[in-house]
Amino acid sequence: MTPPSLPEAALLVIGYGNTVRQDDQAGPLVAEKIAALALPGVCSLACAQLSPEHAEVVALAQCVVFVDAQAGPDRQINLQPVLPGDSSQVTTHAVEPQTLLALARDVFGHAPPAWLLTIPAELFGFGTDLSPLTQLGIEQAVGMVLEMAPQTKP
Repeated sequence: MTPPSLPEAALLVIGYGNTVRQDDQAGPLVAEKIAALALPGVCSLACAQLSPEHAEVVALAQCVVFVDAQAGPDRQINLQPVLPGDSSQVTTHAVEPQTLLALARDVFGHAPPAWLLTIPAELFGFGTDLSPLTQLGIEQAVGMVLEMAPQTKP
């Protein structure tokens, strides 16, 4: 599947996860909430998984925030920098943020500064209900992305 054409963005938000596996939909929900705000200079993309086809839109961005749900003992939202991997070699249809950045660098000549924003998750059954933990994390993630968004002057 080819990602939609996105204009060059100061900030690109890519939320990924399975939208029918409860808390795993956190990434796409954040991307959709950001898109609904129609912020100048901000583009968002919701998808099931990161794929090599996303390298072009990543290369066009000035910076990228990858948003994903994460199970585990850490029950807080986490923001950490992501650097391009050493190799851009892709062996599966799904790729990690580091590989996607390396692919953007090697194929399109630009790997922007990037961050991985993980949202704590605990429910991964079939359905669309979210745990209270993930609901809170989604709201916090939207706030963090808004703080990173380019500021427009009146």
